[in-house]
Amino acid sequence: MTTPHLKTALSGELATLEKTMIDATIQIERWFRLQWQDNTPPFYGSVDIRNAGYKIAPVDTNLFPGGFNNLSDEMIPLAVIAVQSSIDKYCPDAKHLLLIPENHTRNTFYLENVFRLTQILQQAGLIVRLGSLNTEVNTPIKLITASNNILVIEPLIRCKQGNQERLGLAGFDPCIILLNNDLTIGAPAILRDLNSQIILPPLKAGWATRRKTHHFSMYDYVAKSFASELGIDDWLINPYFSKSSGLDFSEGTGISTLQDNVSDVLEKIKLKYTEYNINETPFLIVKADAGTYGMGIMQVKSPDDLNHLNRKQRNKMSIIKEGIPVNEVIIQEGVPTIEQVNGATAEPVVYMMDRFVIGGFYRVNIQRGRDENLNAPGMSFEPLAFEKPCNIVDSHHQKGDLNNRFYTYGVVSRLALLAASMELDTGSTT
Repeated sequence: MTTPHLKTALSGELATLEKTMIDATIQIERWFRLQWQDNTPPFYGSVDIRNAGYKIAPVDTNLFPGGFNNLSDEMIPLAVIAVQSSIDKYCPDAKHLLLIPENHTRNTFYLENVFRLTQILQQAGLIVRLGSLNTEVNTPIKLITASNNILVIEPLIRCKQGNQERLGLAGFDPCIILLNNDLTIGAPAILRDLNSQIILPPLKAGWATRRKTHHFSMYDYVAKSFASELGIDDWLINPYFSKSSGLDFSEGTGISTLQDNVSDVLEKIKLKYTEYNINETPFLIVKADAGTYGMGIMQVKSPDDLNHLNRKQRNKMSIIKEGIPVNEVIIQEGVPTIEQVNGATAEPVVYMMDRFVIGGFYRVNIQRGRDENLNAPGMSFEPLAFEKPCNIVDSHHQKGDLNNRFYTYGVVSRLALLAASMELDTGSTT
């Protein structure tokens, strides 16, 4: 694997934070081990991280990750072991797994992700077939991925066995149904009330019910607990956030309340910047409280920015995937990134299966700056250059050691995964 040129500039508080985590590795791993005794991790997930130099924090947690094709080949054995560990918890004798992907079959790179995920599951000892929620799929169809691999996707069949309903394919009765479809428009009837089968992630993890503000409320709790354990300021790993509801960007409804909330969060950040002598202009990312794909996102540096939204900006904020209207947003502290790959702005995305970090990649966008959303046109991906598993650290505390950097990323990502497990355990996510 070609290692991308990684430019970092750790200094000041983050170097202290990194060293604190390296020194506390035994304490940290024991803390996580105890946490996982009481909390079941999601089957898989990915976390977007921003490394500002003075803090490192998650900014998004996806429970239906779609970038397995961006992982390096060296990480696949870790993924296989993690799948085997997870499957043992849910259905130790599982043989058949039904994988349900997104409906957008024209995205060949997404299909490459499905192909790679299928390979991982197969290597874990599962017979995997693909089923579609698209009601227009009436017969098996072949799809070609970005690397010319072939996938066969089949129509779902729901039938009654005794007193219970089961979902499968022709001649295929799975023990586990794995969703790689984020259910933005809700769980269709064909997926409901399947009490005799395991659905991962659970239906309530879909964006029709899940809310980012609820997730970050759980993360706030986790971060404070972890920070107390290590004796650090939780703000160093925890972005401030707030919520605004009753919005209609196309009509201008709810904007004044949004401006008040923006002002409050900015003031909190300014106080922290003063405390840590950070000479930067704070900014916020305002984004839809549900959904993904980089839709419904804008940057705000002042409440006045919301007075001057043009038609394009209003339209962008009005709807997300599947045409779902945006009525609620999360107002999140903007964390600039100091990461660069080949001179382009970058941020790490860490992938996990069960409770294990299995790898990740850099989201790179040469068209965007260090204080902008990188999940936008112009982005590309570079595998994280793990030379050894990222739960192994350099005990000599070398600041430039990449594995120390990745270990820190892995710790923060697992905190977000722990928050997601608590989020799903609390019942309704709205």
